[in-house]
Amino acid sequence: MFFRWDWLRPVLTAPVVPTLGPVHPHALTVDLFEDTLRAAVTDRSFLHYDKDRRWSSEKDETVLRGDVVHQPDHTLIPTLTRRGQGTVKVFAYGHRGSVVDEAAELAVKLATAHDAMKARVVRPLGPETGFPRGTRIQLKDFTACPCPAPSGPVRPVTDWPTVVQETFAPFATAMAADGLAFLHARMRAGRCGPVLAAAVEDRIVGAIGPMEVRPDAIGCPQLMPQYFAVLPEARGQGLGRALWRAAMHWGQSHGAAYQLLQTEVGGPSDRLCQAEGLTSLGFTHTTPA
Repeated sequence: MFFRWDWLRPVLTAPVVPTLGPVHPHALTVDLFEDTLRAAVTDRSFLHYDKDRRWSSEKDETVLRGDVVHQPDHTLIPTLTRRGQGTVKVFAYGHRGSVVDEAAELAVKLATAHDAMKARVVRPLGPETGFPRGTRIQLKDFTACPCPAPSGPVRPVTDWPTVVQETFAPFATAMAADGLAFLHARMRAGRCGPVLAAAVEDRIVGAIGPMEVRPDAIGCPQLMPQYFAVLPEARGQGLGRALWRAAMHWGQSHGAAYQLLQTEVGGPSDRLCQAEGLTSLGFTHTTPA
């Protein structure tokens, strides 16, 4: 075993694992970190519980296992992403401020060594962080209370009349920056679960999906992350909330125990999740090295 849990656990201010992203606190074990090292041995392989394996046959990001720094008071775990011109990210776990500087130095060094264009530092921060920036990790617990089906013009895309379904393509194009064009391509290829859509006057103006439940590292069923967008001109009418509640109802109805969401601090989805009472598990703040 490479990692010492008595060293690593005290500095895990947020439940974030390199190459895997946020995980449920109940699943946060030393085995998850060890698994990322084993996966790095078989180049570009997925762990069976990796949420990203539904999108690709090969893993883009792997841990640079030979460059991990593991000390009693801090741990630095570098990863390499081959997508584009390459990115090295160093996950900086530790309470002292200098850990960020150490991570930045390591990221620059490794980016040069691996001909990667970008070097980044990822700093997990606890939920008590004042004036946070970056991404908030939020937990929706489906075992806590019922998630009733919302009222409103939301249903699976395939349940809308054909004339409405045909408006998904221009909607997806307009919201390509939010991943909807990619999602539409997956839908057309029949390679994803249902997508829920909101329509106004026979035109799709919002969507969330795909809706899929898969087991996590300890076998607990989780609702997988979705793409989520509403056209700017359709906002302010409660459609985003209706879509989100419909997704939560779907997840609970299909046996999910929880969902983890990542939202930009202060953004519309962040404010929605906070208003809906989700639990904040912490933050990740990514900066150039």
